[in-house]
Amino acid sequence: MKSKTHLSVNLKLILLCFFFLILLLLIVTSSFSPSQPPIAETRLSNSTKPTQEPQSTASSACSSHLTPSCSKIPTSLANALIHYATTNITPQQTLKEISVSARVLAKKSPCNFLVFGLGHDSLMWTGLNHGGRTVFLEEDESWIGQIQQRLPTLESYHVVYDTKVHQADELMKLGMHEECKAVSDPRFSKCQLSLKGFPNDIYDIEWDLIMVDAPTGYHDDAPGRMSAIYTAGLMARNKEEGETDVFVHDVDRVVEDKFSKAFLCEGYLREQEGRIRHFNIPSYRARLDRPFCP
Repeated sequence: MKSKTHLSVNLKLILLCFFFLILLLLIVTSSFSPSQPPIAETRLSNSTKPTQEPQSTASSACSSHLTPSCSKIPTSLANALIHYATTNITPQQTLKEISVSARVLAKKSPCNFLVFGLGHDSLMWTGLNHGGRTVFLEEDESWIGQIQQRLPTLESYHVVYDTKVHQADELMKLGMHEECKAVSDPRFSKCQLSLKGFPNDIYDIEWDLIMVDAPTGYHDDAPGRMSAIYTAGLMARNKEEGETDVFVHDVDRVVEDKFSKAFLCEGYLREQEGRIRHFNIPSYRARLDRPFCP
């Protein structure tokens, strides 16, 4: 997910406008909240108590969040605004591609969001999922260190992949075997495509959104996203109940195209914009008789 080229300044400005729009909506919402007394009524109440100094009253009101003027945006959003306003590096995905995931996230947040890859868009996803849990899985341990130095609030884990892009055809054939169509916890799956080296917490959480934008997959000796795509689909199917939205980036490449269609299923495809696909996968534990693909 590390950016290979800088996007246009226009995209950066649009992203900033997007965050400021969220800020405006938060302020407007808090201003019209019925739990807050009208400003005029608050001032009248204060004026009937001459023994109280106006400064101390205002301070008390701010500390208890009673006045709209004391409303604050979430720290995660504030950090994202500052970060993207002061950096020349912008996310690798285009605005239209980001919007596909952002629309779903807006409906489901705060939620559990798992992202394969740690990059320049990570703080944005964490900010948009304010109040939820956003976790990043990254192949490059040194890159994790660099990001954590600048953005220590991000939750990320190092992952080791034992596949190579040039093995994709062989892995696709293995994925057609019956053991890869069985729905189970990825840790105990007999399918060679299933990733078993994550921290246990990653398997135990019920993920609402999963984004596959890593590992590296643009040359033959790169790990490729074969196992990441398969495991994302297995996690979604193994969810106790409900549906999981899974996004795959770089579907203009052969591996991402074929593996997303085969293991996330064209029947679950909801949208494609540019290089990103959105799949909506139901729980199979609620209905064990579901075919692997509809």
